[in-house]
Amino acid sequence: MAGVRVLDVASFIAGPAAATVLADFGADVIKVEPLDGDPLRRMGDGAGMPKCDVDYSWALDNRNKRSIALDLKRADGRAVLDRLIARADVLITNYPFPVRARLRLRYDDVAPVNARLIYASLSGYGETGPEADQPGYDITTYFGRSGIVDAMRVADGAPSLTLPAQGDHPTAMTLFGAIMLALFTRERTGRGGQVATNLLHNGIWSNGIFAQAALLGAYPEPRRGRQYAKNALANAYRARDGRWLSLVIVREERLWAGFCQAIGLPGLIDDPRFATRAARAQRVPELMAILDAQFATRDLADWRPRLEAAGITFGTLPGLRDLPDDPQLAANGTFIATSDPDVPRTIANPISMAGAPQVAPRRAPALGAHTDDILREAGHAAADIAALRASGSVG
Repeated sequence: MAGVRVLDVASFIAGPAAATVLADFGADVIKVEPLDGDPLRRMGDGAGMPKCDVDYSWALDNRNKRSIALDLKRADGRAVLDRLIARADVLITNYPFPVRARLRLRYDDVAPVNARLIYASLSGYGETGPEADQPGYDITTYFGRSGIVDAMRVADGAPSLTLPAQGDHPTAMTLFGAIMLALFTRERTGRGGQVATNLLHNGIWSNGIFAQAALLGAYPEPRRGRQYAKNALANAYRARDGRWLSLVIVREERLWAGFCQAIGLPGLIDDPRFATRAARAQRVPELMAILDAQFATRDLADWRPRLEAAGITFGTLPGLRDLPDDPQLAANGTFIATSDPDVPRTIANPISMAGAPQVAPRRAPALGAHTDDILREAGHAAADIAALRASGSVG
């Protein structure tokens, strides 16, 4: 993406994270912030967030960018943005539509400045409709409005809310894909255009199997507690050391005997209570009780090689404390080293391309750290920059 100029005129996570992926592949991304900065800079202070001396969310979602601070409500501040738009390939924004109208940041406002511009629009609820102007966050919109929270709720129980940004990062990848599609189209046509996505649609897409069923009038039964599971071989079990594993044995008839051998219960293979899939379905609680007791006899590290050798599909359910030293994540480059001593490792974006190395992660910028450099590149003379600073239009 070297040579591609991107204006990140967005806030919080989903829009800026899409710009981060572009920056990872070499695009020159300019973070356009208000004079008091993107509110994401203060997210780590929120209730329930992990406490740390490093602004970790800012570091993750704004690495490899440059920052310019502009007051877009002032005419001369807006004129600066127009000059940047004229030189840009992509503009990303997730500002609410009423804010875009006030700041003249709609597609029809910026397209006349640059006919080759790709305008990437992210919203909570979509570009049109009765809720289009309503702000949305991943918890309220991606998970809540899409039905995911309700589908995961145990019957008659209160809903459990998701963790911060779990819908923002997947949505960012959708926006990244849309931008790449638009850039590909521009290569063929020479024209820019508008692409858009929203948190709600991405939530529905994530919940697609159940949502498609709902379109056909089919709905899942209410979720019930683990003790009411309908399949003992598609369930979670706790090992002796308190760690959990998740079994997903889909091809039961083929794997049943090997599974019983692997866990040290060969007597179950021909036990008439469990010998067939239909029999096991009739005695789920009974089989679960046997498996609970057996998995509790060994640590998770002991169960892993036994299940792997038998070809059993399973997954571990690690805690966040386990992730930094996970050898599988290390082998696949999920965590990458940086040159920032405050953030020695960070999370790579989930795309790899053979022969296209990514940019080494650089520290996320301080507010307005590159304002003067960006103004000079856009053709502003020293006197112009001084005047802009004196008027309070830039920071």
